[in-house]
Order: sequence, then C-alpha cells, then structure tokens
Amino acid sequence: MKEVLLLEKSRHVPAEEILRQWDFIRLMREENDARIASGRLPLVACTRTFGCQQNENDTERINGMLEQMGFDFTDSPESADLVLFNTCAIRDHAEQKVYGTVGALAPLKKTAPDKIIALCGCMVQQPAVARTIRSKYRHVDLLFGPHALHRFPENLYRVYTKRGCVIDNEPSDGMIAEDLPIRREDKTRAWVTIMSGCNNFCTYCIVPHVRGRERSRDPKAVLREVKELIEAGYRDITLLGQNVNSYCNDLEIDYDFSDLLREIDALDGDFTVRFMTSHPKDASEKLIDTIAAGRHLSHHIHLPVQSGSDRILNLMNRRYTREDYLKLIRYAKERISDVVFTSDIIVGFPTETEEDFEDTLALVREVEYDGLYTFIYSPRKGTPAAEMEQIPDEVKGNRYRRLCDLQSELSLQANQRLVGTVQTVLVTGINEKDPSLCDGRTDGNKLVHFPGNYPAGTTLSVRIDRAFNWGMLGSVSEA
Repeated sequence: MKEVLLLEKSRHVPAEEILRQWDFIRLMREENDARIASGRLPLVACTRTFGCQQNENDTERINGMLEQMGFDFTDSPESADLVLFNTCAIRDHAEQKVYGTVGALAPLKKTAPDKIIALCGCMVQQPAVARTIRSKYRHVDLLFGPHALHRFPENLYRVYTKRGCVIDNEPSDGMIAEDLPIRREDKTRAWVTIMSGCNNFCTYCIVPHVRGRERSRDPKAVLREVKELIEAGYRDITLLGQNVNSYCNDLEIDYDFSDLLREIDALDGDFTVRFMTSHPKDASEKLIDTIAAGRHLSHHIHLPVQSGSDRILNLMNRRYTREDYLKLIRYAKERISDVVFTSDIIVGFPTETEEDFEDTLALVREVEYDGLYTFIYSPRKGTPAAEMEQIPDEVKGNRYRRLCDLQSELSLQANQRLVGTVQTVLVTGINEKDPSLCDGRTDGNKLVHFPGNYPAGTTLSVRIDRAFNWGMLGSVSEA
C-alpha cells in the first residue's frame, strides 16, 4: 500500500473518548445482567432505518452497541423496551413518514411509560425539527444527530438512569469514530463507510448542513475493515460516502478513491466491491480505468446526473455540464463493454421548463440507463432552492410519470438483451413471496429470480429466460 499520512488527531474522536463510551456500554450491560438475575427478561430493542445506505450502516453501529449492552432485538415496537428510529432529511416525504410513525407510538408510551423512544439521524440534526419533536411529541426520550452517534451509550445511560429527554444535536462538522462495535444483519453483503459529510452544497440538498464537511477515513482503517469482512465470508461489499470520488481530498495526501479501489481489488478472496454515491464532477477516466482493470470491482456504476439541462445543472450547483457527463459515460462504455449505469434524477426542480425537462429525457435516451432513482423535487428549508420559483405539483407529477414510463421501457430493453445469456449470480436469499425461488444479483447488480433453495452467498451460473423492467427470471445452468 502507498505510504499515507494518518489523519490528524483532531479529525478523530479521541481514543480515550471511545474507551469512555465502552464504559457506558459496560454499565448498561450490568443493568441488563441485574434484570436477568432478578428473573426478568433482557432488554429488547426495535430499531428502524429511514433513508440511505449510510443510515443503514449507522444503524448497524447502533445495533452493535446495543448488542454489547446485552439487548435482544425485535421487529415489534409493542414488545420492545427501546424503540429507535434512524431518520432521513433528504425529502419532505421521509420526514412526514417519521412524524407519523413517531406519533403512533404515543399510546404505547402511555401504556408502557418505561419504554424508551429515541430518534437519531439527519432529520434530528436540524434544530427546528428537534424543537418540533420536543413540543409536539413529548413522549420521545432521546434525540441525537449523526455527529453524536459514538455518544449513544452515554446518552442512553443518561435516559435510563436520570429520565427526562436527552438531546445531543449540537452543530458540528463531525469527527471520525473508529472501533465502534457493529451488528450486521446480512451475512453475505456488507456496507463500509469510507467517508462522511459533503462539501458540494448542491442548492437542493440539506446533507452538508446535517452531515457536516467531508471527512475521509484513513485508508489503512478502510482496508482493515474490508479485509476482515472478506475473511468472515462476505461476498458483496459496498463502499459508502456522500461523494466517494472525493475520498481523501480533505487529507492533502497523494491518494484518491481509485487508489483505494486498486488496493482492495488486490486482496485475496471471492468477493465483489461496489460503491455509492459517485459525483460526476469528481469521477474520472482514472476511476473508469481502475474498474476496467479490476478483478473484484463491479461493472455497475451509479452516477447521479440529476438533470439533463445545463441551465438546471448550474442552478443546482452541480459543477459539471451535460457534455462533461456524457463524455465520461462514453469513455466508460468504450473501456467496459458490459458496464451497467444507473442514476438519480430530480423532476420539477425550481424554474424547470418543458425544454429543460425534454433535455433530461433526451439524455436518458442517449445514456440508456439500466435503472433510475427518480424523485419529485421537495423543498428543504435552509437550502437556496427552497427560495426559488417553485413548479406546480401537477406539472411535476406529469413529468415524473413521463420519465418513469421512459425508464421502464429502457430497463426492459436492457434486461431483454440478457435473455439467453448465462450470468454469474450471487444468491442473496429465498424469495419472500415465493419460497420456491431464490433471489440473486448479477455483477451489474440486476435482480434475478430462479428456482432452487441455495444458501445466501452461493455463486451460481444462471441462464436468463425472461426479462421484465424490474429484473429477470432464470434457471440454474449446468454448463
């Protein structure tokens, strides 16, 4: 590995602070042990995640801490001693869903006053949201933002021993916390956060305001975690960050995301590496070349474009043009013959005209994405776009339907091209709706259903027999 500088201590949560949190974990474990010794059941936690994969990974850290405290787990808020929701602030719909779900817990709190209700994540980091929760949802006991994740043991102990609401959401650019326990539900696929925060300040996005500035983990720490996952049998590893392509830009060292991918790719084992999310302004031909040359690097690239209109891209502060984006797409298709592209697109951004939207449709047709994550623009208070001229809801709805219809056609066509081919598929589990089928993912991250009862983590050759816009049906190939 290249010789790289360790992160400055000021960027890390000090080791003594992490050890201090382990002390609170032990105190909570003692509380739990005392319950069991008195003939009572261990404490039970119900945790739910709203939002992105990074939130999912944060919840895994929270669950790891709870497991070390001796908690059991349940999917039922009714039977839990602790109910924790990890929240998202990216769209208004996500926030309203959280408010509704939290409101529904009020009757539970009345019948079981010792039940602890906690909210964490990006939504809670916003001071106005925290004030709303305190005034309208007084049954909530604990509120903490992403920057206070490592202090969860201390804050939970304070709630259990002193009662009263505990709030920990002070504004911060955040720090990197290593050596926290983790409880991964999936034994085949794993998330690895390589950086947190964002420096881009897209005009529609609240993330930099709640997640703070970019903070890259030390490459050695990332490599160590990935190696441990491979040795533990994980087969599908996704590297996470708000913008993985700017990894290590904040460290001022001669090392970047492509270098990290190359070092991970050099590790021994049977595994595939993916990454999310990739900002086009920082994506490079070097990145594409690294993927093309890799043994373990997925040929699926998620590259959010958000709009096909240069005027809208400028208003969004995306800092690339339509042609910049398409140039990178064309280069990737030349270097990686089976590359799979997916993207994010926002419909109805403020001042978007029909011409702007047609530019987006034209770009989607030219790229021929295999899949899209499509969103109707949602104003986020505190962002510049929220102060711009808004598009009527009926116009946004019409454009959204047109975009989805187009992408459904393109997704179907892309999957139809694979009919008759044999794909390497990683089994992810038994289909929930039809137990006679297995679910799996191709290298390009396409969903495949096929008959059989194979353990998760098994790699199979699957012949693609039928295609749909959402995925494919196949059969295990003996060849």
